[in-house]
Amino acid sequence: MADAPPARPGSEPRGRTFDQLEVGQVFVSPPRTITEAEILEFARISGDRNPLHVDREYAAATVFKVPIAHGLLVQSVASGLAWDLGIFDRTIAALKEMVIRFQNPVMPGDTIRLELAVGEKDPAPSSRRGWIRFDARVENQRGDTVIEGSWTTLMNRLSQRGQELTRKRASG
Repeated sequence: MADAPPARPGSEPRGRTFDQLEVGQVFVSPPRTITEAEILEFARISGDRNPLHVDREYAAATVFKVPIAHGLLVQSVASGLAWDLGIFDRTIAALKEMVIRFQNPVMPGDTIRLELAVGEKDPAPSSRRGWIRFDARVENQRGDTVIEGSWTTLMNRLSQRGQELTRKRASG
């Protein structure tokens, strides 16, 4: 993961605006274990009943030897882990794009965590909002990358009043 010390959930106030996020900042989620029951439920909800995900006998004959989690299940859980970080609480206006590259499988019982790093900021489109590209990485309990990519978000800015209060607090 990145060299900068990561922010941990609970150590920072919830909700970060465009103005409060800096290129290079890193946020690391708490871990979450993917269960076989979740894989089966995702197959039911999504309709993706590929035997690689739901059939132990079929999966035993593959290189994986066991059913694996759907990549989109893992990405969906990563989205929830991002929400748990608190940085998007009442500050995200829209999600424009997700680039997702699946790198390694997730098996039932694997524990994943998400790292989001502020990669780029663009003050467009307005004085009320700006674009932020986060570099996203999901790793398992062994430190293997299972998903990498980027998320482009439209983030609210501090209001004029919020900016004034922030300046006053900073000046003492």
